[in-house]
Amino acid sequence: MDYLGNGEHDSELLQAQAHVWNHIFNFINSGSLKCAIQLGIPDIIHKHAKPMTLTHLVSALPIHPTKTRCVYRLMRILVHSRFFALQKVIKNDQEEEEEEGYVLTDACKILLKDHPLSVTPFLLAMLDPIFLKPWDCISTWFGNDNHTPFETAHGKTFWEYVGQEPKLNHFFNEAMASDSRLATSVLIHKCKDVFVGLKSLVDVGGGTGTVSKAIAKAFPHLDCIDFDLPHVVADLQDEANIKYVGGDMFVAIPPADAILLKWILHDWNDEECVKILKKCKEAIASSGTTGKVIIIDMMMENKTGDEQSMETQLFFDMLLMVLLTGKERNEKEWAKLFLEAGFSDYKIIPILGLRSLIEVYP
Repeated sequence: MDYLGNGEHDSELLQAQAHVWNHIFNFINSGSLKCAIQLGIPDIIHKHAKPMTLTHLVSALPIHPTKTRCVYRLMRILVHSRFFALQKVIKNDQEEEEEEGYVLTDACKILLKDHPLSVTPFLLAMLDPIFLKPWDCISTWFGNDNHTPFETAHGKTFWEYVGQEPKLNHFFNEAMASDSRLATSVLIHKCKDVFVGLKSLVDVGGGTGTVSKAIAKAFPHLDCIDFDLPHVVADLQDEANIKYVGGDMFVAIPPADAILLKWILHDWNDEECVKILKKCKEAIASSGTTGKVIIIDMMMENKTGDEQSMETQLFFDMLLMVLLTGKERNEKEWAKLFLEAGFSDYKIIPILGLRSLIEVYP
């Protein structure tokens, strides 16, 4: 096949080249965004409280004088990727001369340091070199017997690394907590019926208690247990209707009417998920109620998502392949797990954006 010198196909070749280039350089988007966060640009513009000109932004940044001319180039790509927008501002009241200033978009507002639902910890965790190195080892991993590319890169599993490296443990806990604040606010606001009739709930893998605290506060009649590995909850103090319990979900889960699994099962392979779900079923049975398991996780191929949402789900599935042994699942795959674990029925509530809430009944 002749690829050169055929004017008929020049346009297609150039489009193909641009497509490849865009994928080669996708990392530039995330690297530029990380730079903006580390320089504090979203918070500086937010504090300015009106569209901020390039001149004012440069003067507010902690940068070397020789780098001032580069700020425009950084902001240009971040405007293109819709983290900032440009608005007209009056430069001189007398001359009515106009120029443009930077403002935050909705996506950038949840990157503010003090935003109650900030996703900045998740961003900084995922773009840390510890997490990026395994992506350079995927092809090597396909040729060896390691469980994950993370293990190929670091010589130990993700969970082993988290248990031994304070920096990664902190990153991981902060990332999960930031996501939990966002997901839980939506859950409590739109899914109150899920908690009606419950007297007790165990948040399995609840980390430092972000979800448990929010649920306990919203539903004071509910006795909540934040259940995680002993080293995670060791220094946490019990509160009014919330207790912190250390243990292993593969061994036993404290009895309760409901067991909450937020972003837990996608970390594990099918065999491991069935083991966890069986322990959930035992915990519900021990409580003496019919109860249920409440799962918050992605539902692949949900048909309701747009193309961008589907791409995000594919990104997460690859992330799980690289870091852990789990995966994102479609409804058929979820149903298979529930059946194998001995559950009789389930209900899907697609209310959490890219993720769904799934109620599973014994």
